[in-house]
Amino acid sequence: MLKHKGMPGRFPGTDHQFTIRHGAKKVTPLTARPRHADRKKADLEVDAFFLASLIDLYGEEPFERGNLDAGRLSWVFGREIVAAERDFDPASYEALLRVDLTEVEKSFPEALPR
Repeated sequence: MLKHKGMPGRFPGTDHQFTIRHGAKKVTPLTARPRHADRKKADLEVDAFFLASLIDLYGEEPFERGNLDAGRLSWVFGREIVAAERDFDPASYEALLRVDLTEVEKSFPEALPR
């Protein structure tokens, strides 16, 4: 399992996790979670920080899922984070993802570099 060097482990000052320490034998699959209008502002700030961190590391280039937390990815998967390969396996640590900057601009413009 690839460990993302330079990626924060969590949102500063909180328990909102961005990475995991160890790979599991049974990988948690990525699923697109619905984002409801009544979602807490703090949760949206965490999503924006997570996306900004990925953009800083990779931009629009594909990256391996590796040790990124499945729960955190699932909040943005299918919208701001998309599969970067044709035979995408949502239950693989080696699956390739990429940031869709067009979607980030719509949902989290504060995550984009200025």
